[in-house]
Amino acid sequence: MTTAPSPPKDEASRSAPPAAPSRGWAPLRPLILRLHFYAGLLVAPFLLVAALTGLLYAGSFQAEKIVYADELTVPVGDTKLPISEQVAAAREAHPEGTVTAVRPSPEDDATTRVLLSDVPGVDPDHTLAVFVDPYTAKAEGALEQYGSTGALPLRTWIDELHRDLHLGETGRLYSELAASWLWVIAAGGLALWFSRRRAQRKLRGTSGRRRTLGLHGTVGAWAAAGFVFLSATGLTWSAYAGANIDELRTSLGGATPSVSAAAGGDHGEHGGAASSGTDPTGAGVGLDKVLAAARSKGLTDPVEIQPPADASSAYVVKQVQRGWPTKQDSVAIDPATGEVLDVLRFADYPVLAKLTRWGIDLHSGALFGLVNQIALMLLALSLTVLILWGYRMWWQRGRGSAFGRPIPRGAWAQVPPQILVPLLAVVAVTGYFVPLLGIPLAAFLAVDIALGWRTGGDGGRTRGSSRAGLPRASAGPQ
Repeated sequence: MTTAPSPPKDEASRSAPPAAPSRGWAPLRPLILRLHFYAGLLVAPFLLVAALTGLLYAGSFQAEKIVYADELTVPVGDTKLPISEQVAAAREAHPEGTVTAVRPSPEDDATTRVLLSDVPGVDPDHTLAVFVDPYTAKAEGALEQYGSTGALPLRTWIDELHRDLHLGETGRLYSELAASWLWVIAAGGLALWFSRRRAQRKLRGTSGRRRTLGLHGTVGAWAAAGFVFLSATGLTWSAYAGANIDELRTSLGGATPSVSAAAGGDHGEHGGAASSGTDPTGAGVGLDKVLAAARSKGLTDPVEIQPPADASSAYVVKQVQRGWPTKQDSVAIDPATGEVLDVLRFADYPVLAKLTRWGIDLHSGALFGLVNQIALMLLALSLTVLILWGYRMWWQRGRGSAFGRPIPRGAWAQVPPQILVPLLAVVAVTGYFVPLLGIPLAAFLAVDIALGWRTGGDGGRTRGSSRAGLPRASAGPQ
């Protein structure tokens, strides 16, 4: 029996039916790999700056205790003086501005902080913190303070460097871009690493680019969850995505509640804020009785007392402990009678509000103190070395164009519609809510299409093909 001669190889390839779309991971891998390449190449400089400044910020908590030890601590005495006397001493030393809050000494060796606003020479967004010895009522010094965490000049400067590079609102775009892409890079890298054969992940006996890739992938796999967390919580502070997140959280009933500060009447004739001039701490029953009323409702240290804003407002006393366990209870107290008008417990916060509070405090290093700060420093160092290894792989690659090979033409067609359509929908929605992810992503895609056409229409096709019939894409600096 004779066998018909086989057609020539090129004729067979022309007559073969087109390959059916691949299923599973295979058709997605080149797309994720290419996205990881672009993001790693072009967004990495912003991530590197965020990592290094974040490393400094995580260490600033402990540095602050050392640099400002004279203002923050005092020798332990016998009995702490009434808060009213301590505030009076602070006002004598610094009569300028208006008292907006008082933080009584939370520990035996800690000073009391009297916070003044509208002080000449002080940033309008900051307050002047006057530090008072609670045992002698001596003013130990004064420093600018920023934010509800009580950041002093060193931490404030590093915080602003991390947030906006001291460039104001324009500079915030850098940190939002970094936060928008960190989770994408981490998740994509994790998927690419675990899609490799186990044998290809081994470091022993490897060298050159393969060893760099092994180190990059191993460290990235261990740190990926932390990167995703930092990205998600970092976006809550961002300009554009942060506003969208706040709006979404509010629509879901997860807004952070606040205690009602309405006093329920005009108390100007009873020694209220209206009769206290520029020092509202003398309103009504005074600070000492207000603090005692708050203590009776279980508000333990550390607390902050906010005087009435006007004649119809109440005192507000709130706990300010961001560490674990979180203390964020607050009460409103009538300045005329000392009666507790409203109580808000942290336990009654909506779940989303609690998660937001814990997420922000964990991101900033306040929730678990020194352990939290060390973990953040390790994540920052991990991200730094991952970026350096990524660029080293790009350098070691040493062939092809600087932007690697574009996504192969037809790669999208290989993705099954039941995967591609939901994927595009998720990308579109995410890009809308996180614009500094969506806009660069569209730009990356446009550049890749242009590169594909420039290479002659084959989209950067390389030698060989994958098991799914899809031409292999270069890994780039993954």
